[in-house]
Amino acid sequence: MPIRRYRSVADMPDAAWRRPLDPRNLELACDLSTAAMRLAPRRFPPGVHRYRTIDAARARRADWERSVREPHE
Repeated sequence: MPIRRYRSVADMPDAAWRRPLDPRNLELACDLSTAAMRLAPRRFPPGVHRYRTIDAARARRADWERSVREPHE
């Protein structure tokens, strides 16, 4: 497939629209979800965790969200 370069977004052709309720739409959605998971997988801590207070749970979630956003070295 050749690579085409455009000077601006206005020069690019419109995306092809798909018909609603087309069975191929589900296949496309699954393929896009698989690609997204391969590019940026979500990592969840294993197991069930108990916290004494809601503040402790919120603090742990904030730590987890911060670690997910930061690039791993």
